[in-house]
Amino acid sequence: MPPVTVAVVVSAFLVMSVAAAGGDVQSLRLTLERANHDGLELSQLRDRDSIRHGRILQQRPTGVVDFPVDGTYDPFLVGLYFTRIKLGTPPKEFYVQIDTGSDVLWVSCTSCSGCPTSSGLQIKLEFFDPSSSSTVSPISCSDQRCVLGEEFSDSVCSNRNQCGYSFQYGDGSGTSGYYISDSMSFDSVVGNSLTTHSSASVVFGCSTSQTGDLTKPDRAVDGIFGFGQQGLSVISQLSSQRVTPNAFSHCLDGKNGGGGGILVLGQIVEPNMVYTPLLPSLPHYNVNLQSIAVNGQTLSIDSSVFATSSNRGTIIDSGTTLAYLADEAYDPFVDAIMQTASQSVRPLLSKGNQCYVVMSSVSEIFPTVSLNFAGGASMLLRPEDYLLQQTSVGGAAVWCIGFQKLQGQGITILGDLVLKDKVVVYDLAGQRIGWANYDCSSPVNVSTSNTGTTEYVNAGQFDHRNSAPYETYKLIPSMVIALVLHIAFFGVLPILL
Repeated sequence: MPPVTVAVVVSAFLVMSVAAAGGDVQSLRLTLERANHDGLELSQLRDRDSIRHGRILQQRPTGVVDFPVDGTYDPFLVGLYFTRIKLGTPPKEFYVQIDTGSDVLWVSCTSCSGCPTSSGLQIKLEFFDPSSSSTVSPISCSDQRCVLGEEFSDSVCSNRNQCGYSFQYGDGSGTSGYYISDSMSFDSVVGNSLTTHSSASVVFGCSTSQTGDLTKPDRAVDGIFGFGQQGLSVISQLSSQRVTPNAFSHCLDGKNGGGGGILVLGQIVEPNMVYTPLLPSLPHYNVNLQSIAVNGQTLSIDSSVFATSSNRGTIIDSGTTLAYLADEAYDPFVDAIMQTASQSVRPLLSKGNQCYVVMSSVSEIFPTVSLNFAGGASMLLRPEDYLLQQTSVGGAAVWCIGFQKLQGQGITILGDLVLKDKVVVYDLAGQRIGWANYDCSSPVNVSTSNTGTTEYVNAGQFDHRNSAPYETYKLIPSMVIALVLHIAFFGVLPILL
């Protein structure tokens, strides 16, 4: 075939370059010839294509990743929730707590001081050994990822040019160590329910010291999986690599107290979702709670009580077991509930908590509550979403107010007590949080895009016991997702109680 001649539009840069050289600017014509593949084997052509495809596939579509979740739902039991992750090459499995109140993933490493060696959760504890992984690399103080962590108090630097960290939690426990980069392995689904075995390089902490409750064996795990939105969180790292969308979702099954739930990197999509904006430049998932209504009546609480400042505001946190109200809002809230239900219950104080002896169904006696947020989004709470059944007296159930008062504090924290039986989406790309009432034992649709408007995944289930892919993908609850009770205060390091 004769050569094909095409005209090319010359860029402004090329025009200026020619002019600067004193030459005349003329039209540029390039001659393109079809490559001759005579004499090449089919395998050689495939090899050429694979090289080209490698360049194309760098612009890979994002995928959906879900994690198995284990633990208990009942806050009167252990109250610990954790997942399994695979790190290193070859991959090694670790059990880590799920924590939306902090950013960093860390696991216990070899030669760790104070790290537990056994667990009352009937799981085998492991220690990450950097020398046993062929893909591990250190993080130096000059590494931009270390610098990023320093901006959010997630990293510190040592005299050995080693990027480290030191976290102190609200219960007095703490951990310190250094950062490394290594491979995280997982199953992901990309468009049309195609399951692939994937891996990505992530920065995580190698714990060399633990103190306080972290050292106790009764509910010990291998580390903590921070789901915050700062740069060193795994969700931020994976989304920046286009491995996953910049979003994650959960659905906590609260029916019958048995637990269960869904945790997925991606946006669960439901038609009844309502969204409220995330407040910018804050370390946690802060939203603007504007008012509370009980039985349709808005409570007389000054709006300044819910205003956000350095030590005030409202946080949505799946890592908190209960729920907490700002000091000034608590008494009006409890009083309004009592006024509605007073004719049908007997008040009872139990260990300082306001409780009620109930002879019939709480849904027939207690009112609904509406939490009203900016953007017109409301979260409707059934009595089971703000009450906890604690014990029984003479055959009658005792239900207590699950909302707790933060004495002298202006912080409101909405934990699993109110988030259960709802799809909750943390849309970090859109800087918003959404929710919808949902039966969390049912499958869900998950968007595979950052915009939430294109392909969806729904049909099949990852089998976390083996690596066999499924043709279809359906997210089925494994266990309730949450953490041991923790309160994240402003102005301090991430807190886990």
